[in-house]
Amino acid sequence: MEKGPLIGAGRTAEVYAWGQDRILKLYQDWMAAPPIEREFAITRAAREAGLPVPAADELVQVDGRLGIVFERIHGVSMLKVLESQPWRLPGIARQLGELHAHMHACTLPPGTYTQREQIEKGLEWAKDLTEAEMSAIRAILAGLPEGQSVCHGDFHPDNVLLTDHGPIIIDWMTGTRGHPLADVARTELLFSTGGLPPRISPFMKVVINLSRSWIYRIYLRRYLQLHPAGPGETEAWRLPLLAARLFEVENYPDEKELILGRIRAILAGPRSH
Repeated sequence: MEKGPLIGAGRTAEVYAWGQDRILKLYQDWMAAPPIEREFAITRAAREAGLPVPAADELVQVDGRLGIVFERIHGVSMLKVLESQPWRLPGIARQLGELHAHMHACTLPPGTYTQREQIEKGLEWAKDLTEAEMSAIRAILAGLPEGQSVCHGDFHPDNVLLTDHGPIIIDWMTGTRGHPLADVARTELLFSTGGLPPRISPFMKVVINLSRSWIYRIYLRRYLQLHPAGPGETEAWRLPLLAARLFEVENYPDEKELILGRIRAILAGPRSH
């Protein structure tokens, strides 16, 4: 089968129509095979665990590039809904919390790529931290708990599609088996430091940026109603996750400087009291 029209494009892949009811996520030629194979495996595992996830049909090679054939989902992302209907923000934020709690109630079997492996890989690739800083971060990570839950690693309103059949969670490249509160802390990190897609108008960027903390608070309140946690359990993951994200923002200097500043403020905190 030949790929159809281009539907969308991101940093790591382009998405094409693939027949009548499928899409082809075709990765850039610089993408290595292991993360693509992991995305295929974790998407299938998450669906088998009972989560609302697109069917991942097969791994293919097209034009010398690796790709995954997925079920085509007809829906609009939560972020796009907020762009056009900002008054729906409280309901969408609560729905995001409910969906994340539902995800974390599902588990993955031993042998699935783990959250800790993913964080450690990010630390290996991180630049700009001193040996002493990295040693302190690794020591914190070593003391944090393991987990067996389905974790997404990139859970935010642009990765949830709202459809006639309910919400569907997409883009599982960072999916792992891990600890739920680390996944929540990763979502907090994306809310507080992540950039918005370039398609969003300047006016809506201002509106959404001003609303970020409100969305996150409503999301977190609803999540904790369904998946209670003690004070500080989420915050404990913040430093390793900040450091592991550095390599992801290597080409985004403003975000990188923000993250470096937060890392050093946390490391300096105990010594400043």
